[in-house]
Amino acid sequence: MGTLAKYFSREFLKLFVLLEFVFLTMYLLIQFILSLDDFVEANAPSTLMVVYLFYNTPLIVVQLVPVATLISVIVMFCIMEKNNEITAMKSCGLSAFRFSLPIIILSVLISIGVFLVSELVVPYSISKANEIWQVRLNKGTKTGFYGQDHIWYRGSGSVYRIRNFDSKREIMEDLTLYFFDDSFGVIKKIDAKRGLWTGNKWEIREGFMQEITTDGGYDLKRFDKIYLELPERPDAFTRSPKKPEEMSYWQLKRYAKRIREEGYDATEYTVDMNVKLAYPLISVILVLIAIPIALGTKKGGTPLAISFGVVVCFFYLISLGISRSFGLSGLLPPGLSAWSANLIFFLFGIYLMMRVET
Repeated sequence: MGTLAKYFSREFLKLFVLLEFVFLTMYLLIQFILSLDDFVEANAPSTLMVVYLFYNTPLIVVQLVPVATLISVIVMFCIMEKNNEITAMKSCGLSAFRFSLPIIILSVLISIGVFLVSELVVPYSISKANEIWQVRLNKGTKTGFYGQDHIWYRGSGSVYRIRNFDSKREIMEDLTLYFFDDSFGVIKKIDAKRGLWTGNKWEIREGFMQEITTDGGYDLKRFDKIYLELPERPDAFTRSPKKPEEMSYWQLKRYAKRIREEGYDATEYTVDMNVKLAYPLISVILVLIAIPIALGTKKGGTPLAISFGVVVCFFYLISLGISRSFGLSGLLPPGLSAWSANLIFFLFGIYLMMRVET
């Protein structure tokens, strides 16, 4: 069985990697075409678009894993059925579950990998991608952007980068201010350790001011204290919650706990916290559904089997979206709303597996 398991694993992984690469390339190409006008309009360098797509890649890879897994299983078993390999294994007394076990185990490992990437890579990368979109391209619906370790804020003719903002004391720490002309060219830059709100203006302490001179050069000055009358008041920098995809499971859990302790409704964050646990298991569940679909397909029916599998995947994602909406609206408990689709389709997969001819 060891040799057979290696053979199944190798054939599955070859198809999985190939399909993941093809789907990722298509996705990035479409995103490139859709985003091109925005980058051209912002007069952004081509390297910035490459970086933007690069930071989007981990999330896209995670989102494509379920469909790549499902189609890989269907194609692999349909090819084996066509070559009479499945018939040969059954004639040797191997049940469908037994020769499918390596694929099921691989799907579990893939799910673990998806969870780890979603926890360790995606929050940082998608935060960087959103930073480029909202700040560098000026496309944010909000003037503020709150990244992994700093705050960006787009003001009137200026952009703020703040390492930390103390809303109670109304103090900015480790800040950089960029001032722009009408063509969005930098005309002045201020780096400072601290900015304090005095009631009607900002007191900027211990920093450097860099300005463009009339001859096109730069004039650098050090200062201990300067006062700036800026249109932005302290409430403009109050930290707002990041998007769920910008937070890991543990970050969401801590944030939901803090929201509850402050007396606010944390349902939205609790639901998304559970979804982050439920989503990686999609691959395992779809494998349980894909195996019976493929083994029940007659020779020449591969396109139909793939179509049916994609439809199942589509309905799964729709079900997850609907149950999540029920959770957000309070119609279902957060845990049930995130896991109900998994439970329904898992039972459906088990039912199909039990009906497979051995």
